[in-house]
Amino acid sequence: MKILMYCLLLLTLGVAQAQQDPVQLRISATKGNKTALQGLRTLAAEGNASAQFNLGLMYYTGAGVPKDAVQAAAWFRKAAEQGHADAQWILGVMYASGEGVPKDAVQAVAWYRKAAEQGDASAQRNLGLMYDSGEGVPKDAVQSAAWYRKAAEQGDASAQRNLGLMYASGEGVPKDAVQAVAWYRKAADQGNASAQYNLGVKYDTGEGVPKDAVQAVAWYRKAAEQGNASAQSNLGVMYRTGEGVPKDAVQAVAWFRKAAEQGNASAQYNLGVMYRTGEGVPKDAVQAVAWYRKAADQGDAFAQFNLGVMYYSGEGVPKDAVHAVAWYRKAAEQGNAAAQYNLGLMYASGEGVPKDLVIAYMWRNLAAAQGNELGKTARDALERSMTPAQIAEAQKLSREWTPKK
Repeated sequence: MKILMYCLLLLTLGVAQAQQDPVQLRISATKGNKTALQGLRTLAAEGNASAQFNLGLMYYTGAGVPKDAVQAAAWFRKAAEQGHADAQWILGVMYASGEGVPKDAVQAVAWYRKAAEQGDASAQRNLGLMYDSGEGVPKDAVQSAAWYRKAAEQGDASAQRNLGLMYASGEGVPKDAVQAVAWYRKAADQGNASAQYNLGVKYDTGEGVPKDAVQAVAWYRKAAEQGNASAQSNLGVMYRTGEGVPKDAVQAVAWFRKAAEQGNASAQYNLGVMYRTGEGVPKDAVQAVAWYRKAADQGDAFAQFNLGVMYYSGEGVPKDAVHAVAWYRKAAEQGNAAAQYNLGLMYASGEGVPKDLVIAYMWRNLAAAQGNELGKTARDALERSMTPAQIAEAQKLSREWTPKK
């Protein structure tokens, strides 16, 4: 009998202890259990850090209580000041975004650091980001890589991907394509879409791994199916060229469209090309112009050049030499050789712009310097119509020219 009563006492104590567990109380409270919510509030008011953090989570997410970022921050702060690492990390997040507290990158760094020094991987990653961007601390690639590494070694996929980027670019660590691939792979194997895309690029280019179009396609596809626009665009290119997959213009268009609708400029340009040539879609100059324009407005030089061509020829838009010149110029100023050549033609003939042989020579000379044979031939032919002084001025302008970013 005594044994039975002792067992019942232990069972009762176990239930009571379970009822006092802040995580269990939060779970019950989010389901509408008012007694659990009151119990969580009582524990938090008594100074229990875990209860304070969990009550903060409820306010942060709006689960079981009205969503209130200010209240969330207040409870997170109480827990954070007691050394609760998760609370310190999330309070840093709130300072970084300005949720529930005034936006303050310095405070964000301070709280990330407290959590990071306790080994919190998310805080280590975020602290790496702050050093990477120079927010709240002086920009420092070495410190950034160091914190990314701490998080990456704990399995944080975003940190693994970021450390891969550092090795790929040589920022904060010696440039090392093999190490970049290794870290991309760790993150990619966890399903990180950006890392999957980056790993695909490495297989596509043969940096850090043997070049392998089939593997490139496989990794692009994994990222593309998660909605990564750059991967979708590159997968479209692979289908268009038949690298790593059977050539398929319809599939190319489908992937270009997915990326283009997310605003990817390269995909918008390529989709414009497909409409102009009639590959994988019915030929449609109006649609080609529309997609070229979207990419051109984002600064894509190839799209700007092609849009200039459409205006010059009157395909999909009314013929307009002035607009042709404007778009050629945008592409030419970024260093696009074909646009530089065409712009030189416009200045030489006076179409869409006042005739100016010096400027015409300059643009043709710049195109020729990039190996554009038409530019070289046209420049040499133009010399016969120019004075030595004009040629000297044009060459001087060519030397002084720098591309616009």
